[in-house]
Amino acid sequence: MSLSATRRHLLGTGLALGIAPAVQAQSYPTRPIRLVVPFAPGGGVDAVARIVADPLGALLGQPVVVENRAGAGGAIGVDAVAKSPPDGYALSMVSPGNMTAGPVVRPTPYDPLALGYVSMVTRSPLLLVARNTLPATDLVSFVALLKREPDAIRFASGGVGTGTHLAGELMNLRLGVRMVHVPYRGTGPALTDLVAGNVDIFFSDASAWPMVQQGQLRLLAVSSASSWATSPQTPSVGTAVQGFDISNWYGIIAAAGTPEPIRARLAAEIAKVLARPEVAEMLGRIGFDAAPMPPAEFAAFVRTELETWRAVVQAASISAVD
Repeated sequence: MSLSATRRHLLGTGLALGIAPAVQAQSYPTRPIRLVVPFAPGGGVDAVARIVADPLGALLGQPVVVENRAGAGGAIGVDAVAKSPPDGYALSMVSPGNMTAGPVVRPTPYDPLALGYVSMVTRSPLLLVARNTLPATDLVSFVALLKREPDAIRFASGGVGTGTHLAGELMNLRLGVRMVHVPYRGTGPALTDLVAGNVDIFFSDASAWPMVQQGQLRLLAVSSASSWATSPQTPSVGTAVQGFDISNWYGIIAAAGTPEPIRARLAAEIAKVLARPEVAEMLGRIGFDAAPMPPAEFAAFVRTELETWRAVVQAASISAVD
């Protein structure tokens, strides 16, 4: 082959490689998409996934099927997607528990920073909710009770290393106390036991809000430094616990190597779904705020969050053995 022919061949190959992902994105999707929820049904991650799945599928022209795969603080479901073919047909709804908080407590079979980022979906504070029979009716009286009887307070979480776990550990650290940690396999089971009075408090995602409205749980505070639009009169934990400021978020990821055009297409359609008034209303009813974020920005956000939680875990000497 002549030098000029070789150059033409290499140029053609390069163009083909560059065009292939774009062509793939144009035809995507041609079959149903799995959206893995790595927690048990009934929690916030599950609720948000189900709100988003149907309208997203309608825009993409293929069903988006929600699949629950709980275990290991959400790591099992995410790992299943991480090991799937990088073609955009397996996605996972992720949260701090399996992306930023959990991975600094115990190793995960996947690298959180090496996944295919698609979009953030929602953002909201965690809700400090208590069983109705707890002898504390507000944040101030709860902190006083906690300081008097720290060993008697049982705090639930969605699993070891989840954001709901580290929120409780951060409170322990900031107040110099030691509540008893009771881990569950997701938010849904934790809320069920809290309503039943089997545990005392829980830093829940916003899926606890309907239970508060129905009088099943008592809302003591929100985890963010700023007020929560859904319940602006509720105080921030930071007003009684210095240095406490946490936000909860959910997003969607794919396997590493998923072509950027496919991820960009998904992110654009997710943004359209979240812009719909009826979707925003459904999210708002369960206490969530729509927060679309494109792939690169979402990846940078997770990197920053990972470093923040690593510092908390090291300061509190938290390990996977809880």
